[in-house]
Amino acid sequence: MDYILSIDQGTTSSRAVVFDRAGQPVAIAQREFAQHFPQPGWVEHNATEIWQTQLAVMQEAVRKAGISAAQLRAIGLTNQRETTVLWDRKTGEPVGPAIVWQDRRTVAHCEAMRAAGLADAIARKTGLVLDAYFSGTKLAWLLDHVPAARARAERGELAFGTVDSWLVWKLTGGRVHATDPSNASRTLLFNLKQGAWDEELMAWLRIPAAVMPRVMPSSGWIAETDANCLGRSIPIAGWAGDQQAALFGQACFLPGMAKNTYGTGCFMLMNTGSAPVASQHRLLSTVAWQGPVTHEQPTTYALEGSVFMAGATVQWLRDGLQVIQSASEVEALAASVPDTGDVFLVPAFTGLGAPDWDGQARGTLLGMTRGTTRAHIARAALEAIALQTADVFHAMSADSGLQVKELRVDGGASQNNLLMQLQADVLGVPVVRSQVSETTALGAAYLAGLATGFWAGADEISKQWRQDRRFEPQWTVGQRHERQTRWRQAVARSKLWAI
Repeated sequence: MDYILSIDQGTTSSRAVVFDRAGQPVAIAQREFAQHFPQPGWVEHNATEIWQTQLAVMQEAVRKAGISAAQLRAIGLTNQRETTVLWDRKTGEPVGPAIVWQDRRTVAHCEAMRAAGLADAIARKTGLVLDAYFSGTKLAWLLDHVPAARARAERGELAFGTVDSWLVWKLTGGRVHATDPSNASRTLLFNLKQGAWDEELMAWLRIPAAVMPRVMPSSGWIAETDANCLGRSIPIAGWAGDQQAALFGQACFLPGMAKNTYGTGCFMLMNTGSAPVASQHRLLSTVAWQGPVTHEQPTTYALEGSVFMAGATVQWLRDGLQVIQSASEVEALAASVPDTGDVFLVPAFTGLGAPDWDGQARGTLLGMTRGTTRAHIARAALEAIALQTADVFHAMSADSGLQVKELRVDGGASQNNLLMQLQADVLGVPVVRSQVSETTALGAAYLAGLATGFWAGADEISKQWRQDRRFEPQWTVGQRHERQTRWRQAVARSKLWAI
């Protein structure tokens, strides 16, 4: 039998999953790596550690599967997006820290660009909101703060990439410097309609063209790995940013189909078809994937809303407040009370994402009384994840004009049944959990498998999708409206705190 190896490089861990022809995971390997917080609002990774952990789990997953590298038809790759790496082309070593998507150090740069009147043009060209979340200002920061980096970049000595580019560079022994459109469309440097790097955007951010990767399709022959990685060369044939890969893994192939991934952050994407949709509610328009999914529609677009703190909110309960010892305890603790007692947690620890986009907002805990317990706070944390998602959901429906009939969900926190029920309650539509929880890795595998003939087409993939559990909404319209109104009052109190 042949298999697909999927590389799933996330924000807190590197993973690798071996999939069979039925789209089922055969073996999984995972290793966490260090998170660095050198200043308030700064988040960094060591790109070398990312590579080392990723290579180790690839090798481990193949061993666990009990197969040889010769049985791998192809490799698919998916990655944490927007995280920015700058490295030396000659040595292959990073010249500075990897600046993580959560990092807020370039808020002032974004505000200066907004004051210069560039925000509307950037939104029109890229489909993005001018925010420190994206890679462009992070790259500009590295070029300005790493000694001699800008001059070296202009001479062609340095390479920029998001994590996908960095891993492909390392996997190929420095032979390939590339990215795919789903990742490119998250940089503030990619013209969504032209499908190419935009010279004007690069000039505004003072990014030299010599540092940029080549843009290649999400599904297609990308490169072959160096034989030293797995014992023989393996084709890399599919790649996409983690949230686009999850949309693909959830078989959301038709316009109006949507998924939400509950990871470190919370990310909802809706397939909008063959044309980008300009958001009127500060959502993002992005490339979902590019490649031979259907011959008539080589590029598929999506609307996206990003919630910065989802699983990370539960981590804060564990590590910051220490009200739980492990993340798995939060469901039982939150279920031990019937409601939050009118307590609201707005987890704006790194600002607010869609649709508010307030980099100066900060975490806020409201409504506490002497009767408030850690159980109320835990339940408020889960409700906050669901309520943030509802904000995005309603904005997405308004922008697209499409009625979302159900929300497909995946990611670690989607295994929390209380959270999923709360999600259905606040949305008013069914929430459907996929049987295969590894949908991000599966999407990358599908993209690689389609390019190599491992799977015949989108129809075959759609037939493989299976439901694990369906959560039907239980709240009345009145309950839903009351909770969302109260939530928006809490959000308003968190805004602009860090000015």
